[in-house]
Amino acid sequence: MSLIRLIAAIFLPPLGVFLTVGFGKAFWINIILTILGVLPGIVHAVWVIAKAD
Repeated sequence: MSLIRLIAAIFLPPLGVFLTVGFGKAFWINIILTILGVLPGIVHAVWVIAKAD
């Protein structure tokens, strides 16, 4: 499952975070970061996924 979350984090960062933590604070932070720039959203998503495992 972790590989699927990482692939989702690269192509659609909020989806990767949602699959990891659901509709939590990290999800909304990732939405904002992705709107501001895709790269910060990807970095944050990978960080959240790595922290959860």
